[in-house]
Amino acid sequence: MNTPSSPPAAHASRAFEGDLHPLVWRARSRLSNGRSVGDAWPTGWPALDAGLPGGGWPSRALTELLLPTPGLGELRLLAPLLARLSRQGRALLWVHPPALLSAAGLWQMGCAPERCVVVRPDLAEPPRPVRKAAARAPWANLCWVLEQALRSGQAGAVLAWLPAHVPPEALRRLQLAAQAQAGPVFLLRPDSDATQASPAPLRLRLQPAGPDVLLITGVKCQGMVWSRPLRLALMPALSARGQAVAQAWAEDALTTPPGRVKPPHTATEVGLPPQAHTA
Repeated sequence: MNTPSSPPAAHASRAFEGDLHPLVWRARSRLSNGRSVGDAWPTGWPALDAGLPGGGWPSRALTELLLPTPGLGELRLLAPLLARLSRQGRALLWVHPPALLSAAGLWQMGCAPERCVVVRPDLAEPPRPVRKAAARAPWANLCWVLEQALRSGQAGAVLAWLPAHVPPEALRRLQLAAQAQAGPVFLLRPDSDATQASPAPLRLRLQPAGPDVLLITGVKCQGMVWSRPLRLALMPALSARGQAVAQAWAEDALTTPPGRVKPPHTATEVGLPPQAHTA
């Protein structure tokens, strides 16, 4: 008696999987060690890559970095990735950063300032039309702008600073929009939102653990379990290279006649008042 090469159930299973939408998550797409077969962007930190599904920052999905306060080393954590994308000529989109971007600081990170686009939505008034319940929500305008940027899929990487208490339904819209974005998408949120439900498959809490040391704890890591926090030693905030660049610009300004100083490249800043993008 001849045995068929594969049972009928196997054929039915393959036929069923062939009919699935490409965005439907398949459990067997995980390797035995829990890592995803899908694309991931190496973080530049081998110890962190070893703890992330896929071995890096996820693509076509949100990554949340939860901070007690901005400026504790989150940009230095992302610097290896941002520098690599900048060298590839990709645009870096910064949405509502908490401070002005410094050209010298960007060069120190390895990012070409002319590759950076800064968007500062007007948080005073949400775009129209919006639900009445969200009429005074400071997050409405910001999330609308961010959603449009993600759907375009044009940025190499997106960094967005969100206010506290952005509702889950707004985050779900951003997660859906992020599926059009091949590059990584980072939402930098207050640490107080760590207990809030979120569709982001990766959520990390960042805390300072000494000078130039960052403590990273996994709040949510789809497909893996973080057994303990990770300590990362970051590059110093003021490197010799960064000081040299700033000093060269200062000396050039002092020795060049007024009106002839060539300004350094700066990030492109875009202000979006509500009337500029309302329907």
